[in-house]
Amino acid sequence: MPGPTHSSPALPDEPGRADGAEARDGAVGTTGPVVGTGRTGASELIADALAAVHERFRDLDEGDVATYIPELATADRSLFGVALAGVTGSVYTAGDADVPFTIQSLSKPFVFALALMDRGLAEVLEHVGAEPSGEGFSSIRLDPVTGRPPNPMVNAGAIVTTSLVRGASEEERFARILAVLEAFAGRPLDVDGRVYVSESETGDRNRAIAYLMHSTGALTTDVEATLDTYFRQCSVLVTTRDLAVMSATLANGGVNPVTGEQVVDEVVTEWVLAVMATSGMYDYAGEWLLRAGMPAKSGVSGGLVSVGVGQFGLGLFSPPLDARGNSVRSVAAAHEISRQFHLHLMHRPDRDVPTLYQSTRADRLRQLAHRTPAQLRRLRDLGSAISVRAVQGTVEFAAAETILRSVDELPSPLPSGERWLILDLRRTARVVTLGAQLLRGLVVRLQGQGVHVVVVDPFERRLLAGVDQEFTSFEAAQRWCEDRLLDAARAA
Repeated sequence: MPGPTHSSPALPDEPGRADGAEARDGAVGTTGPVVGTGRTGASELIADALAAVHERFRDLDEGDVATYIPELATADRSLFGVALAGVTGSVYTAGDADVPFTIQSLSKPFVFALALMDRGLAEVLEHVGAEPSGEGFSSIRLDPVTGRPPNPMVNAGAIVTTSLVRGASEEERFARILAVLEAFAGRPLDVDGRVYVSESETGDRNRAIAYLMHSTGALTTDVEATLDTYFRQCSVLVTTRDLAVMSATLANGGVNPVTGEQVVDEVVTEWVLAVMATSGMYDYAGEWLLRAGMPAKSGVSGGLVSVGVGQFGLGLFSPPLDARGNSVRSVAAAHEISRQFHLHLMHRPDRDVPTLYQSTRADRLRQLAHRTPAQLRRLRDLGSAISVRAVQGTVEFAAAETILRSVDELPSPLPSGERWLILDLRRTARVVTLGAQLLRGLVVRLQGQGVHVVVVDPFERRLLAGVDQEFTSFEAAQRWCEDRLLDAARAA
């Protein structure tokens, strides 16, 4: 069985990386992203962790291969692949990560994303709900009032979602579905003709569901034509490596981290991941979220995708299924990876660094050049009226609260009532919406108290609106505040 591999996008100045593949136990072929010629220490650790998880569960021989689609019954139950794709574009694999299999229900979140891009959330929700069903993937239950299927992850909802993809014909509709799956995977994909025929010949339950929805008005397109598109959609061939890149695209706000293509809008990935978290694992969704705590989707061919939002995408494959239709090895391995990497959605994130790395005042700063002795004496005496708060990292609610508390009691003002606050954002990665709202409220409150708020941001990102001045260097901000202080002192 192939050993663990690590791949990353080819670099323009490294032509030798264009078509190679590396494995711990020897070279293997690849149909996915390009494989590098070496690992950094961090890459080695990730690859080793993935290999250890694979090794731990490779001999777990429980469950049964799906048989209700005859072609799926021919799968080799010993196959087991694990792949992880980071939002940086690096891909790590262990086991049978390049063995192709049909995507089946794993196509549902990605086609749901396309329908949302085409129709918008409001129109999609007119036809399919967003509530967990608590039932299996082939549930026939519909909303008794609206006739809608409960969510896009069960077969009923997925059939409706497929029908909502725009296309002048079913051929065009399927071409767009295949194109979006390829964009998520970052490479061309094919359809397994034998599985497609097998699904079509044995899809009576899906036909029953579709005709029932047609009678309620939830499905408005031609039943047989829509089902044909849906069966072809489920028969697209992917690998575990593909699944990792596809889920990493969701983790990365809709941008494929390998190709750099914006596949869908970021808000669409938020909607998709929300439904995956509550409904992607069918009647195991609640326990899955309790134990693994990640958005996920399973498929009857043995595949599973799971998303560490903002970090990486996970792809797994192993044909034997449990009683709920989820891959036994894939579920066990995903649970372990979530535990090791602390990926549970409810896990409190630890800050690597404090929000404030400096909290001081001008009389304690290094004095600027070209100040007269009299000015220096005045700044030593009155410099406490200029406060500095240097911020780093991402400013979300907790970070903004830290900043607010740090300025609850600024030093005493000049006799004129004036004070100055320099917010140094040189090490600030971004300010999220709620953080920006809180800081904007702080700026308004301080200005009402006679405090002039000045921002330092060399990137000129305009992270905070309404401040008195914004500078690209700290020295310029310091000089501006000191000049105002000296002017105010002379006027007094």
